[in-house]
Amino acid sequence: MKMPAPSLPTAKVIQVDTRGAVILEEESPETRDSRGIYFPNHIEPVSHIAVDVGGSLAKVVYFTRSPEPPSSPSVAAIRSSSPPEPSTPRSNSPSAEFPTSSSPSSSNIRYNGALTPLVLDSQNHVDGFTLNSEMLRSTMLRRTSQHFPGGSLNFERFETDNIHQCVEFIQSLIERSAKVNEVSIEDMRKSVKIMATGGGAHKFYELFKDTLCVEVRREDEMECLIEGLKFITLIPDEAYYFSDELIQSVSHPTLSPSDQLGLLPDGVLERPGPNPPKFAVTFESNPTPQLPCLLVNIGSGVSLIKVDEDGRFERVSGTSLGGGTLWGLLSLLTPATTFDEMLNLSEQGDNATVDMLVGDIYGQDYSKLGLKSTMIASSFGKVFKKGKGKRTFSPEDISKSLLYAVSNNIGQIAYMNAEKYNLERIYFGGCFIRGHAATITTLSYAIRFWSKGTKRALFLRHEGFLGSIGAWIKNIGPESP
Repeated sequence: MKMPAPSLPTAKVIQVDTRGAVILEEESPETRDSRGIYFPNHIEPVSHIAVDVGGSLAKVVYFTRSPEPPSSPSVAAIRSSSPPEPSTPRSNSPSAEFPTSSSPSSSNIRYNGALTPLVLDSQNHVDGFTLNSEMLRSTMLRRTSQHFPGGSLNFERFETDNIHQCVEFIQSLIERSAKVNEVSIEDMRKSVKIMATGGGAHKFYELFKDTLCVEVRREDEMECLIEGLKFITLIPDEAYYFSDELIQSVSHPTLSPSDQLGLLPDGVLERPGPNPPKFAVTFESNPTPQLPCLLVNIGSGVSLIKVDEDGRFERVSGTSLGGGTLWGLLSLLTPATTFDEMLNLSEQGDNATVDMLVGDIYGQDYSKLGLKSTMIASSFGKVFKKGKGKRTFSPEDISKSLLYAVSNNIGQIAYMNAEKYNLERIYFGGCFIRGHAATITTLSYAIRFWSKGTKRALFLRHEGFLGSIGAWIKNIGPESP
C-alpha cells in the first residue's frame, strides 16, 4: 500500500517567551524606531510575516533565528536563560535626550536570519504513518539545528507608493529562508502566512496573494493596534517618557532655573510654544500592563483610541491633520523627498522667521494671560504681509514651523480626550514621531502643561509598528473566525 505524502502541520497556539528580551542597537538614525528585539529564551518556530499597509508607509514584522545572537552591547546580559532580575526605571545621561542610535548609517535592506518553516517542526508521526529511519534521522538533524533558544523580531518599512519593493523584500525573504533551511520553495510557501492589516490589506490583497503564492489573512486594523500595544509595552526599555529631572540646556546654559523649567515668575508653567524645556528620558525597565490608557496613533491621519482596563477599546476621536499633512505640505514647500529629510531640515530651522509670535503683536510678554513673547500666536503668520512683495523662506524654517503646528494640535486634542475619559496614561504611536526630539518634546510638554502635571505622555521605541506587531501576535494566539 502506497503511503500518502506527509502533510505540513497547521499553525498552532504558541506563546512568545519574552524573558530577558532586549532591544538591539541599529545601524543608523533612520532605523531608530525599527531596532530588532532579541528573545534569548524563545524556542518554537514562527514562520508567518505581518504587514501593516497604511496610507504612507508599509511596515513589515517577521521572526528569525541565527546560530549566533545578533551583535549588541546588551547581548552579554542575556546569555543566561534565567529570568532577568527586577529593576527600577532608570534615567539616561543628559547627552541622551531621546532614544536614538549613533551607529554608522546604512540604507541597505536588512536580512536578519531566516524564517523557520513549520515542516521542520513536524513530529515523528505524520497523518498516522511512522517515518522510516532515514527520514527520521534527516528530520531530527534538521529540527535540532533549528531548535536552539533565541531569535529576533525584525522590522522593516517601505513607502506605500513603492509597495512592490515591500513585496519583493518578502519574496526574497521566503526564497532565502527556503535555501537556508534546505527545503523546497513550495514547502516554504506552504509554511508562510501573510498577516495583513491596515487599509492596504484590502487594497493590495490580490498583489500579495498572487505574487507571493502564500496564504494571506486580513486582520482588523484597530484590533491589531491594541494587541501590538499590549505586547510591546511588556518589553523592557520599550516605553519611555520625559521625567521631571531637568536636562540643563546646552544651547542656553545661562538661563535661570525658572526659565529652564518653563516657569513664569508666579511659578505657573508657560503655555506650549517653540523650544519647550528639555527633560531627561526615563525608560520603563521593569514594565507591567498599563491599562486603561489613551492610544494616539499618528500615521497619515490621527486616531485616538480609548483602551479600557480589560482591553476593550473604542476609537473616540481623530483628526485628518497628521503625518500625511506634514509630509504632503513639506513636499510642496521644500526640496525634501523623504520624511527623514524633512525631519532633518526641521532640526536646523528657526520657526520665528515664519510664525507670528506673541512678542510680534505685543512687543513683550502678555503675563496677565501667561503668554510669553516667544509663544506662537499664529503658525505661518509672517508669510503674508498685505501690500508687500512675496517673501522667500528657507526650507529649514518652514519645516520647523509646520512640525510645531501639527504636533501642538495633536497634543492638545490628545489632552482633551484624556481629560474627557479620565485617563492618566497617554501613549503616542505611529511613524510620524520617529524618535524625533522636537516632536517628542512638543507633545510631552503640551500634555504636561494642559494637564498641570497630572497626565503623562509616553512614547514607544517601535512606535510605528504597533499594527504589524499586533497582526504578528494575533496569529500566535487562537485563529479568529
